[in-house]
Amino acid sequence: MKILGIESSCDETGVAIVDTEQGLLAHALHTQIAMHQAYGGVVPELASRDHIRRVIPLIETVIKEANLSLQDIDAVAYTAGPGLAGALLVGASVAQAFAWSHNLPAIPIHHLEGHLLSPMLADPVPAFPFIALLVSGGHTQIMRVDGVGQYELLGETLDDAAGEAFDKSAKLLGLPYPGGPHLSKLAEQGDETVYSLPRPMKYSHDLDFSFSGLKTAVLTTLHKIEAEKGTLDTQDKANLAASVQAAIVDVLGFKAIKAVKESGLKRLVVAGGVGANKQLRAFLTAEMQKRGGTVYFPPLQLCTDNGAMIAHATSERVKAGLVDLSHKQYGESVRPRWALDEL
Repeated sequence: MKILGIESSCDETGVAIVDTEQGLLAHALHTQIAMHQAYGGVVPELASRDHIRRVIPLIETVIKEANLSLQDIDAVAYTAGPGLAGALLVGASVAQAFAWSHNLPAIPIHHLEGHLLSPMLADPVPAFPFIALLVSGGHTQIMRVDGVGQYELLGETLDDAAGEAFDKSAKLLGLPYPGGPHLSKLAEQGDETVYSLPRPMKYSHDLDFSFSGLKTAVLTTLHKIEAEKGTLDTQDKANLAASVQAAIVDVLGFKAIKAVKESGLKRLVVAGGVGANKQLRAFLTAEMQKRGGTVYFPPLQLCTDNGAMIAHATSERVKAGLVDLSHKQYGESVRPRWALDEL
């Protein structure tokens, strides 16, 4: 069964085709980074309009790359939420129109489920059950995953997500949008021991997070350096970037390993855009090896939002018997706010 997946929840338009037997056949992605850079963040209206421009050409691209025709598609999946309402509506409208015109099922998929299952697109594939650390610009959560559709929330951020902490700190340092990758790159030239930043809620005895205070600490440190030196040089910025990254990775890593220990499981899955961070990958790989366990990451190109994770999540739900393919509903709306436990 061949599934066309469409992702349009924020500022990336992703389209992919997954076969339930052969796996990922083709995927294509357009990022809106260049468009939003002038504004220092995502402008929802512009994001929606750009999705309209990109989604059909991307569908044509993956159909061609997979050496298929439109008639070969058996189902269409789309991100129904959470995300930006206008952006979600673009993907949902195109998916439902495509499905209606070809008499195919249109399947709404939860964005976070797509991320959670995306490491299964890598080799080796993690077996159930496992602990999952989901870290992105909008979400930071720890879950226990016992199977497809079986998700237990163990902890989450009480304010900013880890990706937000990266981006907001980067903005304070004057780095371009999106700030997280730029901060991580700059951190490679810095010394994380020069500035001491807090590790919010690291020892809170639960699995929740808080990163808003870290941003305040970065701002306070910046003001202190400026008061002492008058201005920040490149090395000051690199050292502070390294300190920010170390603080975030320390908290994420500590809580993820804590969840693994408390669960008694030996498998940890990391998903979401922050999962591409080299320091986080190295830390968790080393810590899981110490415990005789394994950590799994999605392929680097599939860490950010993409159509492959939506098509793949649909494939897994189909194989698990969680999708009624005979039910063809084309009027379902999107859900900008949608908790994973409401699936």
